[in-house]
Amino acid sequence: MRVMIMTMRSLLLAGALLAAGSATALAQSSEDVIATPVLRASVTVSSDVVRIGDILDHAGPAALIAIYRAPDLGTTGSLPTEKVLATLQAHQVIGVDTKDIKAISVTRLSRPLPAREIELQVGRALEHRNGLGDAANLALTFDRDVRDIQLEASNTGAMEPVSTRYDPRSARFDISFEIGNDAGTTPTRLRFTGTAIETVDAAVLTRDVERSEVLKSSDVIAQKRPRAEVGSDAAVRHLAVGMQMRKQLRAGQALRVSDLAKPDLVQRDDNVTLIYESAGLYLTIRGKAVDSGTEGDVVNVLNLQSKRTVSGVVVGRDQVAVTVAVPRLPPAGDASSAIGSTETTAPVAVAAGNNSQVSPKAE
Repeated sequence: MRVMIMTMRSLLLAGALLAAGSATALAQSSEDVIATPVLRASVTVSSDVVRIGDILDHAGPAALIAIYRAPDLGTTGSLPTEKVLATLQAHQVIGVDTKDIKAISVTRLSRPLPAREIELQVGRALEHRNGLGDAANLALTFDRDVRDIQLEASNTGAMEPVSTRYDPRSARFDISFEIGNDAGTTPTRLRFTGTAIETVDAAVLTRDVERSEVLKSSDVIAQKRPRAEVGSDAAVRHLAVGMQMRKQLRAGQALRVSDLAKPDLVQRDDNVTLIYESAGLYLTIRGKAVDSGTEGDVVNVLNLQSKRTVSGVVVGRDQVAVTVAVPRLPPAGDASSAIGSTETTAPVAVAAGNNSQVSPKAE
């Protein structure tokens, strides 16, 4: 009886141990399935190295081990799967599920800083400094070619000027910027040097022009020119077209306002129309211009009828208006005392009795 009891106990103990062993083996098998490392076809990294955890899912304790240098900022590289597996085996990482991937694509994250953005920031830093104008009117020349820059992806801060120097005599600038990062470490510092010249929009001749020529649309183009070249009275294209040259200039020269005048509406020795006008009178007579002039100018004109020279104001193309002096009637009180009568309408009655309109003589 005792022997049977001992045998039963032994069997129960063996069964328990067997069950425990089976459960442990099952758990280990399940854990092995979950922990199987799987290769990634495409990965992105933000640091300068590629770690096992970057290229594998379920990398386990080996995840933080660096195995390759990362590509340059903002670029993409390729890792052949065979070489990756050999590297992993050297670090005791085996049984990797490659999913038939032939190569891994690795991209390094970055913050691009375009050259155009750099130029804009330099212009803004110099704007209105030491006599300079708006940033949009500054012509910048850098000592070194400005190209697109790739920064670490963690550099998310604004491009802040921390040191700005400009010498108006030499037009030289020296500007330093700082760009903060998420890591709270030392900001990235960038420095740029060169020259800055203020420009203005100017009308520039496309051909040689003579004095008194009227500019056509094809004669003028708009360009930015240094302010020191054209001064403060640079002419703009849309106002220069149709204007008359005051002097001779060559192609490529920028126009000043002082170089231009309104076109002459009356040319010397041209036939013109003399206009005599006053209250109740409008008379036109042929004349010949003695002077040239634009609208509003006072010119001399030979009256071809009277052969006398009169002065008038240019009012249009080949038209000169002559002011007519209208005789003034004496005040009513003065007129009454002069003729000894209380009637104030006598001068008008005389004109009416003649049945003709009183007009000054046209010359």
